[in-house]
This record gives sequence, structure tokens and C-alpha cells, in this order.
Amino acid sequence: MKKFLLLMLTLVFAAVIAACGNNSEDASTEADTKDVKDATAGETTEGITTEITSPVEIDFWHAMSGDHEAALTEITDNFNESQENITVNLVNQGSYDDLSQKIMAAAKAKNLPAMSQAYEDWITEYLENDLVADLTPYVSDAKYGMDDEELNDIVEIFRESNTWDGKYYGMPFNKSTRIMFYNTDYFEEAGLEAPTTWEELRAAAEKLTMDKDGKKVVGLGLENSVTLEFNQWVEQAGGDFIDEESGEFKMNSPEGKEALDFVNGMIQDGVARTAGEDGYMSGPFTNGDVAIYIGSSAGIPYVAGPAEENGLNWSAAVLPAGKEAATPFAGTNVSVFNSAADEEKLAAWEFTKFLINTENTAFWASKTGYLPVRYSALESDEWVQYKEENPVYGIGEQQFDAGFYDPRIVGAYALKNAVAKELDKVLLGEMTVEEGLEAAEKAANAELGN
Repeated sequence: MKKFLLLMLTLVFAAVIAACGNNSEDASTEADTKDVKDATAGETTEGITTEITSPVEIDFWHAMSGDHEAALTEITDNFNESQENITVNLVNQGSYDDLSQKIMAAAKAKNLPAMSQAYEDWITEYLENDLVADLTPYVSDAKYGMDDEELNDIVEIFRESNTWDGKYYGMPFNKSTRIMFYNTDYFEEAGLEAPTTWEELRAAAEKLTMDKDGKKVVGLGLENSVTLEFNQWVEQAGGDFIDEESGEFKMNSPEGKEALDFVNGMIQDGVARTAGEDGYMSGPFTNGDVAIYIGSSAGIPYVAGPAEENGLNWSAAVLPAGKEAATPFAGTNVSVFNSAADEEKLAAWEFTKFLINTENTAFWASKTGYLPVRYSALESDEWVQYKEENPVYGIGEQQFDAGFYDPRIVGAYALKNAVAKELDKVLLGEMTVEEGLEAAEKAANAELGN
């Protein structure tokens, strides 16, 4: 009997222990479930937990104008029409300088939009001030993200320029590069082909500087911003403008001198000129005042229209190479701000994907002269056919292998401006090349705090 009672007590005790264990497990599961429920909005390292179940309206700040703004508006309208709960409002903030200043003012006032255009060095500054959202969880999300094929479809140099420490803080949008426009009538009359080297460029500029129909034609035209974008010439000479990792200004070098000697020599000899009071070189070029014009691929629409009105025949080619082929890739990206609500971030991400999908990036390129940012767009039947009909639009992508982007350091634009002011003095004949490089180095170091 005692053995029987002992056995019964043991069984009851075991049942109680089991019941307690089950309750603990239930409690743990309930707690885990609560944690998941509490995370109905936000991000994880592997994705996001946000859902949009009611209307969300966001602002996209930009600096597009003219044909560029019209194309952006058409894409945005198409997106809004495709959405049940998301509405994107385009807000034009003027120039890029205006946009940059307004973003920082809005950050101080804690009144940032959900998303904006942004250069890489702007994003670096936003990162340092915890303003910009990490898009990596959105990229990797199972429902809203991109698979490897879709992500790797973005042109490599554009992916790289939007990545910091292995994380995405932007996606490429309006990307352009420098190309060489040239007057085909002048070239044919002179028996010239489009130059492919510095030596050929100098020779063509000399031969095409002439009196033509009662007016003076200068061989080579450069934008007023040539010194602001002088990294192109330094890279082509085999040098570096600035080291992103060390923050060291490197233009004051034999390669920098060679580049400045080359450009300054043509200007001082009268076979090259800047836009000057004309503002942009597209005007003198389409008026036949210069034979060659080095400018942005995004300027194609600003050349095509006036050239047709003036009856000017023209084409375009890749940049002539120095010791190396090198072309800067410019233009902005799309970034999302941390201050946006989770639903607004998701809405901004959905719009970003739409903005740069294969169809839209090809459409955008055909309307603006910017480059498609996806390989699939570059290979699409629509884009291939468009290039066959409009060959100049295909020039920029021919330079992907030679492309580079500006150093992504805080204050890069201010640094480039400070350097440009000193280089301008060389082109104006106020300094020697050596003096200009020394002054540029001092100005750069002052901006860098070195």
C-alpha cells in the first residue's frame, strides 16, 4: 500500500512539473509572439516588418527642370496611378545648391521630407549626422526587396557609389557622364575624325580654330565649371584628385601638372575657350562658335533642340584619352531620411524601385540624356532601338569601364569649389601652373582641416 501511495505521489508530482513546464513554454511563446506583434513597424537585418494598409503621402524633393522635370513627372504620375495607398508629391527645390541648403535647414528644423535626390558626399554627411536611412533591410526583404539578380542588374559603378561599409544608403537615379560633342560639318571640311587622344584633341582644336563665314570659331569649348570638374583631366593623366580613404589632396603632382598644362596651354594659345558670359557651352556650340564641346550627356536635349533650329549637324563621341581613359560619372541618387515614419520609408522605397526599374530608367534616359542605371535597360529592345535611331544617346554607356565617381567625403563640393577658384586664376593668366597647384593644395587642405 505504501509503495502504491508513493507511486501515485510520484506520478502526480511529475504531472505538476510537466504542467509547469508547459506553462513556461507557453509563456515564452506568448512573449515571443508579443515581441513580433510589437514590431509591426520597423526594420531588421534581414528585412522589414512594415505594412502599408492605409493611405500614405510622401514628398520627394528634387532639382530637376525643363525636359528632365517633365520626364520625372510622367514617371511619378504613372506610379501614383498604379498605387492604392501611396501618393508621391514632387517638390522642386530649385538648383542643387538650393536643394542641399534646404535639406540641411529642414534637418535642423526636424522637418525633412521622406526622400530626396542626393550626391554621394551629401549622403556621407547625412550618415555622420544620422539623417539617412539604411536601405539594406529593404533591399533584402523577402516581400518588398530585390533578389540577387535584380540587385546585380544595377550597373556596378552605381551600386558601389551608393554603398558604405557594405550597406546601401541610396539608389542611383539621374546618372550622367562627360561626352564630346562635335560639329560634323566642320570636321568633314577639315578632313578630321573624332579625336581619341589628347594629342589628337589638341591637333583638332588647332586646325578648327578659324574664321568661318565672317565669325571666329574656336576649336574646343569647355564649360565654366571645367576647373570644378578637373578630376577628369587629372585621372586621364594617370593621377588622382583626392584619396577618399586618407582624405589627402593629390592633384599637386606631376600628373596634375601635366593635366593643367594641357588644358591651360590650349586656352592660352586661343584654341580653346570656356563658356564665359554665354553661361553654358551648349549655346556657342549650337551657334557654330566652337567646333568641339566637352559636356554632360545630360546636356544632349539642350544641344539637340537648338542645333536643329539652327541647321547645325553634330554628333558625339567618348572622351579622348590621355595616358588613361577616364570619365567622371556624375548625377544624384535617391535617399530616404531616418525621420520619416516607417510607412513613409516603405512608400519611398516602393517609389524608388519603380523609378529605377528597367522600363522607367530606359524611358528616363531617352528623354533626358542621363544613363540607364540597369544592365537590363541597356540591353532592352526599346533602348537598343532608341540608340539606333539616336546614336548619341549610347555614347555615355560606352565609357562604363573607364568611369569613376567623386570622393565621398564630407564637404567634397566645397573642397572642389575652393580648388576651382585657384585653378581659375591659372586659366585667367593670373598664376602659373605651379603656383596654381600650390594654391589649390593649400585651399584643399584648409577645407579638409589638414
